[in-house]
Amino acid sequence: MQRKKRFLIAGGAPLMLLMCHVVTALDVPLDPKILEGLPQPPTITHQSPKDYIIDPRENIVIHCEAKGKPHPSFSWTRDGTHFDIDKDPRVTMKPSSGTLVIDIISGGKAESYEGVYQCTARNEHGTALSNNIIIRQSRSPLWSKEKVEPILVQEGVPLVLQCRPPAGLPPPIIFWMNNNFQRLPQNSRVSQALNGDLYFSNVQTEDTRNDYICYARFTHTQTIQQKQPISVKVLNMDAINETIAAYLNDTDFFGDSPAGERRPSFLIPMGAQSTKLVLRGQVLEIECIAEGLPTPDITWIKESGELPSKRTSYESFNKTLKIVDVTEADAGSYRCTARNSMGSNFHIITVTIKSAPYWITAPKNLILAPKETGVLTCRANGIPKPSITWTMNGISIENSPKDPSRKVEDDSIIFTDVQTGSSAVYQCNASNEYGYLLANAFVNVLAEPPRVLTPPNKVYQVITNNPALLDCVSFGSPKPKIKWFKDSQTSVLDGDPYILHENGTLEIHVAQTDHSGKYTCVAMNDLGNTENHVSLEVKQPTRIIKQPEYKVVQINRSVVFECKVKHDPSLTPTMTWLKDDEELPDNERFVVGQESLTINDITEIDEGTYTCIMNTSLDEDSAKAMLTVVAPTPTPAIVYDQPDPPTDLELTDQRERSVQLTWIPGDEHNSPIQKFIIEYEDSLHQPSVWLPMTEVPGTKTTAQLKLSPYVNYSFRVLAVNKVGPSVPSYPSRQYITDPAAPDEYPSHIEGAGTEPDNLVIKWEALTGFQTNGPGLQYKVIWRQKGVDKDWTSVTVANVSKFVVSGTPTFVPYEVKVQAINDYGSGPEPPPVEAFSGEDLPMVAPENVNVRALNSTIAEVHWEPIPPKSVRGRLKGYKIYYWKERSLSKQNPQHEEQQILTFSGNKTHGKLPGLDAFSLYTLNVRVFNGKGEGPSSPNQQFETPEGIPGPPAFLKVTNQMLDSLTLEWGPPVERNGVLTGYVLKYQPINSTDELGPVEIVTISANETSWTMENLKYSTRYKFYFNAQTLTGSGPVVTEEAVTIMDEVRPVDPVFRNVSTSVAEDWANISWEYLGPDKNLYVEYIVENSKEDWKKEFVNGSQSFLIKGLKPGTSYKVRVVAKDQSDEMVHSTEELIITVPAMASRQVDIATQGWFIGLMCAIALLILVLLIICFIKRNKGGKYPVKEKEDAHADPEIQPMKEDDGTFGEYSDTEDHKPLKGSRTPSNGTVKKEDSDDSLVDYGEGGDGQFNEDGSFIGQYSGKKEKDTAEGNESSEAPSPVNAMNSFV
Repeated sequence: MQRKKRFLIAGGAPLMLLMCHVVTALDVPLDPKILEGLPQPPTITHQSPKDYIIDPRENIVIHCEAKGKPHPSFSWTRDGTHFDIDKDPRVTMKPSSGTLVIDIISGGKAESYEGVYQCTARNEHGTALSNNIIIRQSRSPLWSKEKVEPILVQEGVPLVLQCRPPAGLPPPIIFWMNNNFQRLPQNSRVSQALNGDLYFSNVQTEDTRNDYICYARFTHTQTIQQKQPISVKVLNMDAINETIAAYLNDTDFFGDSPAGERRPSFLIPMGAQSTKLVLRGQVLEIECIAEGLPTPDITWIKESGELPSKRTSYESFNKTLKIVDVTEADAGSYRCTARNSMGSNFHIITVTIKSAPYWITAPKNLILAPKETGVLTCRANGIPKPSITWTMNGISIENSPKDPSRKVEDDSIIFTDVQTGSSAVYQCNASNEYGYLLANAFVNVLAEPPRVLTPPNKVYQVITNNPALLDCVSFGSPKPKIKWFKDSQTSVLDGDPYILHENGTLEIHVAQTDHSGKYTCVAMNDLGNTENHVSLEVKQPTRIIKQPEYKVVQINRSVVFECKVKHDPSLTPTMTWLKDDEELPDNERFVVGQESLTINDITEIDEGTYTCIMNTSLDEDSAKAMLTVVAPTPTPAIVYDQPDPPTDLELTDQRERSVQLTWIPGDEHNSPIQKFIIEYEDSLHQPSVWLPMTEVPGTKTTAQLKLSPYVNYSFRVLAVNKVGPSVPSYPSRQYITDPAAPDEYPSHIEGAGTEPDNLVIKWEALTGFQTNGPGLQYKVIWRQKGVDKDWTSVTVANVSKFVVSGTPTFVPYEVKVQAINDYGSGPEPPPVEAFSGEDLPMVAPENVNVRALNSTIAEVHWEPIPPKSVRGRLKGYKIYYWKERSLSKQNPQHEEQQILTFSGNKTHGKLPGLDAFSLYTLNVRVFNGKGEGPSSPNQQFETPEGIPGPPAFLKVTNQMLDSLTLEWGPPVERNGVLTGYVLKYQPINSTDELGPVEIVTISANETSWTMENLKYSTRYKFYFNAQTLTGSGPVVTEEAVTIMDEVRPVDPVFRNVSTSVAEDWANISWEYLGPDKNLYVEYIVENSKEDWKKEFVNGSQSFLIKGLKPGTSYKVRVVAKDQSDEMVHSTEELIITVPAMASRQVDIATQGWFIGLMCAIALLILVLLIICFIKRNKGGKYPVKEKEDAHADPEIQPMKEDDGTFGEYSDTEDHKPLKGSRTPSNGTVKKEDSDDSLVDYGEGGDGQFNEDGSFIGQYSGKKEKDTAEGNESSEAPSPVNAMNSFV
């Protein structure tokens, strides 16, 4: 069930009057009785158009109508000279009009009356002019005679059939038809251009016909002219060869260009660019027609912006772009693009917008009283800018009689202190090269006493709580002022709840019953006053108190919908019933009673929504209910639903602060009502907002409600059962409580200063519901705590803060805020403590001292400042400190200032993160809520020494047979005075075992050191660090090898580089003997200019390059790079070729004999592998883990003295590889070679790889050595080599 309510306002005029806003001169009323007595200059009311094309077969009628008091007389000019109609018997003027009728039907020639006509209307108060009316005769000339030759054209080429119609006035409408007067079909291939020509993007054989006829229709004369038919024959190449001879002598042949497929080119417009000029407000039509095969498609864009979607359309199969109502923003470049499968082409059309003059502000008639001031304004725009000229009564303003009250300023005429008798008609002409505008505006000087035009004793009726608008339409010169009075009151009605509009209408925004009565409006000016009486009746709203309910009815039963209404006794309601928002069926089964609808013998088609509408002359109310028709059932199921809303809400026991509300419960729908919820609306302060008020048990139907003053209450009730709440009831009648003094004081009162000499007191304003009455104000009360005995107060408007100025800095105050309205003061709140504004602290902390606790932390102490000097709330202290320089460097190094904040009243703090052996400066400042105070004098302190940083670098040079040189750079961070350097070194044998450690102490001023008496061809590891008095810094390491046999050491090289290639991958393996371990495999397509692709392969001796292209050659190399990513060593560039994909042939892998052979080989390899593993186990195990654990720092793993071997070595510093001598290419180890060959670790010689790139090999002990030197490469043949031997 739904409900809808609507209110009607009696009379539409009041609403319309509100929309009229008089801003300048007085309007002339349209009341004929008023007009009869008012003099008025002429005004043109009707005239013919400026460009008037006439039908030469009919009489010429040139309109000119005007009004004025007295009625104006008329005259005409033709081509700028007086047109004496009395001398031409064919010309007559209509009585009391300036309209000319020229007799053409009885023998006159229309062309003899062509020319420029202008009408003049004048009376004793002025002269008005019409536009210049150009009379031209319409023309529909015949087609010029011409011989139309047949056209023979090759299939696929473009073709243009020209129409070239005769020039007519106005231009004709062009269309193409056949002999049967049927329009020729057009499409994206064949279309008509704007000039009327017929364009073929490419001709087809079906275009052959002999009746291409162009027609021109002339609209004014309603005639159609026809061009001679054009014959077109389209031939393909075979037909051309057969018929060319017959047509060549007497036929034009088109189609010199090839008729094959081709990219588009434009038939119209020609070239790459063109221009188009269009006037503002007209229609822009630009077209692009292209030829090509296949037929091109046309698209459009605007290069300088978006096309206006609402004004843009596409015609002629997208070949014409049309924009209506053109504006300046439509100027710019438009690109049309023709595109087919062979390519595209485009053309740019530059559109220029010009404009005939158009009004911005047209001059309006001006009615002035004597000695008043007014302005005639004539503002127009156009492209180019139009010029403005003024005439008075048809005569140039410069040649008119001088008038001291008139001053012309460009587009305005200013009238000052006008006098009676200075009435006239002024013409404003705005013109440029594209047209002109002419406007007449009269200045009428009148002295008229006020007249009220609203009918006397008019009765206005409105519904409660709706706006009431009372008219007082008046006229007078000067313009009358309006005042309103009610009943016998003498006070002017202005201000809440009344609103007086400029047009004299009185508005009551929310009408109540007590606003009913008699109202008087008085119109006054200098010449007198007059009054008028109207009445207002405020009626009670119409509302349905018993709504129709949802019904479920069985077929053939009857149903009754009740609809009871409550309305104002003086209004007569009318009840209307609808079914599904339409009239009830015309059937006797539907019986409409006074407050009900009965439907007898229910059928299925009766199911639907039924609406009860109760309306009066002022308002209406409606309610809906559903009817569901079901088949007969023996026992209907129990339906539980939400309760119906309560009805008949009544207010009784009305008091100032309470009222009793009663209601009638609605249907419970088989679920007892548990409670009622009462809500209220305050239409004065929060209209249309319903708020909960109270709840009562479901057994009660009354509630005593406590009310607040100055509230317009409306109440409604909701019933709640287990299913849920009902819809709200209809509101009760409005109950307005009387105003009273406020009951409470503002909340959240607080105070705080924003400046050193003020105190800002804030509070949360009372809501409209809490005000209790009009005229809400606040009394702000304050005094200085502990100083003032008397309170200071001030009353402010309805605001939420007040600023007390001239206060001492940061002193406590007591503040209070009290609410006041027109009916008294509210309760006085308890005082709240607040402080006036803070100022910056006055002094700096004293006795600041600092002590370095260690090389990175210092402790600062200071004395707190006196509380009076804080001048605010103490927030804490801030220490500003910065590093001046390092004590180990001469040049100062100023660093960015740092700040540490210590909250509260602290007197010391620690500075962490300092640099050792440095000079620092600091100062201390106190801060409060306003900001920081002055800083204490700067204090300097030094941090003690610390351990130094690592040496800047360490490198080995001058490697000789038994000596080498170490070079280093001093630490960047010395953190004190360097006392020297400590160098430790030890040899490394071929099995990576470390020898004894030697220690050398070096003075601090050295930057290099030569190591002598070293063993030739031996690897050494060096440990180097700096020292201060505090201790030793971090260690840096380096390795080097002395040369052998007095030969300069050679650069480490790659050994045993080999590659293998498959369908889309290549495997590369190598042996690297250098110290650098940043290894990369780089590859590139042979003869390519692209950058090398690289893959990082540190810690590996092989790499599988995947994703190679079959049949492509690549260059591959392995490079070693240092820490700065510079290349140190590189292999030669190897050329590998990836084999092309095999062609389709018999795959040997699918042959049975091959599969059997491969299985036998695999079995043999498996037996060999088992034998190898058995032999290896008998020779003893040497775990790789032991070899990896053999590398350790000599300071951690001491030398083993019991067996004379070195301790384990681990290079955890820089992870550099051990350097050693080279190994022969066959992988065997000779006695005179170095013992640390990589062959011993199974990495050289015949090491092989699986297809996935993994290494295939085995560790075994050497047969020729007695000492364990690590696992070496086996001399046994590789299983992979064995496999390869079968292929």
